[in-house]
Amino acid sequence: MSAVADALPRRAVTLLSGGLDSATCLAIARQAGFVCHCLSVDYGQRHQAELQAAARVAARLGAAEHRIVHLDIAQFGGSALTDPTIPVPTGGVQPGIPVTYVPARNTIMLALALAWAETLGASDIFVGVNAVDYSGYPDCRPAFIHAFERLANLATKAGVEGRPIRIHAPLIDLSKAEIIRRGAALGVDYALTVSCYQADEEGRACGLCDACRLRRAGFAAAGIPDPTVYR
Repeated sequence: MSAVADALPRRAVTLLSGGLDSATCLAIARQAGFVCHCLSVDYGQRHQAELQAAARVAARLGAAEHRIVHLDIAQFGGSALTDPTIPVPTGGVQPGIPVTYVPARNTIMLALALAWAETLGASDIFVGVNAVDYSGYPDCRPAFIHAFERLANLATKAGVEGRPIRIHAPLIDLSKAEIIRRGAALGVDYALTVSCYQADEEGRACGLCDACRLRRAGFAAAGIPDPTVYR
């Protein structure tokens, strides 16, 4: 590789929801030396607080750019996060795939990240999915990430021309406590993040949904004070 190529910044597209996991993922990508272009998706979710949180996190963690794509998958319904007639469960995390699963959400988001990565000339995409302390979503599993990476290298000009696309999921095997400890060590301010499925307009959490329960338990297990503002 030439000295000029060596001097070029390593660009990555990082999916950023505004929650705890994606903020930690961005911090890890930045620590690894990537110039991060953050992508958030306004897909018709119940509230805008997480997108506002994403903008705060991107600015605080030094993202090169932050874009929000507007794509209304809520028109298809099928999830408590996009259909206001389906209540968000508040009785505790249960086995199985919950009604907060949004059909094809991570597939769509990774596809958008892949499109942007190609135009940027970036070979790396970071996503904060987790298969340990999570809510049972099928698109958070290692098998899904590996399958999407294979797809990315079959379906893109970059992949066909020998510039492979890599999908990084650095949190996938970590517990929520481990994620929080890792992020805290990297200087992530979790007070900026919003994880609640039904946060209010000010970003205050309900404290009862699966996301709130997993987040609260994670801080307790990590031995780190929970900065979440509950309503």
